[in-house]
Amino acid sequence: MNDTHAPSDQWWLAHLGNTLIWARLRVRPAGTAEVLDSDGNTLSYDSEDTARAQLFDAEFVAFDGLDEEDALQRGFSLHEVTPPQGDDEQLSGRMVQSLGGRA
Repeated sequence: MNDTHAPSDQWWLAHLGNTLIWARLRVRPAGTAEVLDSDGNTLSYDSEDTARAQLFDAEFVAFDGLDEEDALQRGFSLHEVTPPQGDDEQLSGRMVQSLGGRA
C-alpha cells in the first residue's frame, strides 16, 4: 500500500566510446520527475514524459529496455554492467563507468 507513495526509479544510460554514463529518472508521487545526472545534479521536470524526452534528446536509453543484442551494439554485455547503487551523495561518483579495454 505504501508503494503508491514511493518514488519510482528508472535507470538510463548513454555511452561515449568505452564509457557508460548513467542517469536516474525518479518519478515522484505527484507525477513530477527528477533526473540525477552524471555530475550529481538533480534536474526537476513537470512530468515523466518531459524528463524522458530530455533523456532521449541527450541520447540516453532506458536500461531496462535494453536486450543483450542492443547492449552488444553499444560495446558492452548486460552481464557486465549494473546501475550504480548508493544514496545520492554516493551515486555522484559512480555515474560514469569505464568499460575498460572494450570499445
